[in-house]
Amino acid sequence: MTEFLPEGRLSLQEDNTRVLNSPRLLHEAAAQGTILEARAVMCDAEHNLTVSLGCMKGFIPREEGAVGIRDGSVRDIAILSRVNRPVCFTVTGFDKDKDGNELALLSREKAQRRCMEEYISSLRKGDVIDARVTHLESFGAFADIGCGIVALMPIDAISVSRIEHPKERFYTGMDIRAIVRSRENGRISLSHKELLGTWEENAAQFCAGETVSGIIRSVEPYGVFVELTPNLAGLAESRDGVAAGQQASVYIKSIIPDKMKIKLIIIDTFEDTCRAQPPVYFSEETHIERFLYSPQSCYKRIESIFS
Repeated sequence: MTEFLPEGRLSLQEDNTRVLNSPRLLHEAAAQGTILEARAVMCDAEHNLTVSLGCMKGFIPREEGAVGIRDGSVRDIAILSRVNRPVCFTVTGFDKDKDGNELALLSREKAQRRCMEEYISSLRKGDVIDARVTHLESFGAFADIGCGIVALMPIDAISVSRIEHPKERFYTGMDIRAIVRSRENGRISLSHKELLGTWEENAAQFCAGETVSGIIRSVEPYGVFVELTPNLAGLAESRDGVAAGQQASVYIKSIIPDKMKIKLIIIDTFEDTCRAQPPVYFSEETHIERFLYSPQSCYKRIESIFS
């Protein structure tokens, strides 16, 4: 079965490059319906895309630019935004340009429909898939899950530690793994926090008596919550001049699995803006039925169930 990848991944593969640089192989790919990928270099006034294939130019008519363009359910920004970015496609035929050079006729829509029918339609809740972040909004991150088809990851599904904006975890173009959280009316919702480890897995990286780095996440009347990892936060004693978003150095007083608590003392805080770092995953599973975040010994149970 064809491997359906987020746009930008296929163009890095040697087989894809070899086909694009050979007219003979490009004709064979057209006959076989092979999905290929190359960079869109221009969008004309009628919103047709020109694609650089290597051995010749490619042309994607506006109505073939994405699923939904033809019936108006998707706006043309879906085409315009692909300029200077990789696009997937199948070769539907060949023609001549105005100078008599061979021109490949392409369809991104057909590649996307194949992806939907042969891959996305078979995904189940709990499946762990590859994705690439396409854009970020205050309410969540959008990610390409195959051939430019985008799914939403709500902000509360990104990590256990709460964040103000997805940009604190991701950046556009970041390759991530994600879990199929739900399917509703043909739309897929994603989750991420279950791949970032349980409370115990994260707490095992620290020991009482250490001073470590963290991020101030919230300041409450009873203390300050400090994120140590995306799936682990501790509570520090109140301190004047501390604000959410600051970097911090914190002393670990104690780690208490039975209560799922880490007690901290803030040593220092400072203002700094750090670029989001690639996630560290604790699971290599391709499917997850359930995820128990809290320790077995803890009275509080935090669990995700996908089955």
